[in-house]
Amino acid sequence: MKRRDFIRGAAAGAVAAGTGMATAPAQAGRKIKWKMVTTWPKNFPGLGTGANYLAELIEEMSGGRIQVKVFGAKELVPAFEVFDAVSRGTAQLGHGAAYYWKGKSEAAQFFTAVPFGLTAQEMNAWLYHGGGMELWQEVYAPFGLIPAAAGNTGVQMGGWFNKEINSVADLEGLKMRIPGLGGEVLSRAGGTPVSLPGGEIFPSLQSGAIDATEWVGPYN
Repeated sequence: MKRRDFIRGAAAGAVAAGTGMATAPAQAGRKIKWKMVTTWPKNFPGLGTGANYLAELIEEMSGGRIQVKVFGAKELVPAFEVFDAVSRGTAQLGHGAAYYWKGKSEAAQFFTAVPFGLTAQEMNAWLYHGGGMELWQEVYAPFGLIPAAAGNTGVQMGGWFNKEINSVADLEGLKMRIPGLGGEVLSRAGGTPVSLPGGEIFPSLQSGAIDATEWVGPYN
């Protein structure tokens, strides 16, 4: 599952890829403080902690000039408002998954967890050597955003279900948390895809609001 970092600037070419440097040269000794909003709960294992690590890298690579404060989902904005928050300038960066932004552009789904798609290594090769990054930038440009790869959890291989799945027929009517193109596949198989942020998955399974979920783990 691809994890993404959105960097907002006055012009796309003015934002350095990878590190997300400021759109104007920083004055000597001046500290730049940025906010990063995320779709994950604060310090969520793997994903939330990955956002924390990204913030540390930005500060280190900027020589301490850029300091990033990370906000978990709902601390500053709800999980699924990260894209809009960065687009309108509420925060300078966002960390999430591109398939959450299907409502902004259907093409965003191709940059996260494509069913039977690329491995982490293949995804990096496509982004940086096969023209993928240019396509991704084209998708986000109308929203004033610049994408950058900011983590990869690898192939998501299965799910958690409240009943055994032995045939395609068992998917009929199944309410499953599965965003993106995987959700499109489930829908065509007769199931009902549900989009939920990570922090709401377990309570939804417990309450019966959903019957199944796909997710990154097991983390350990």
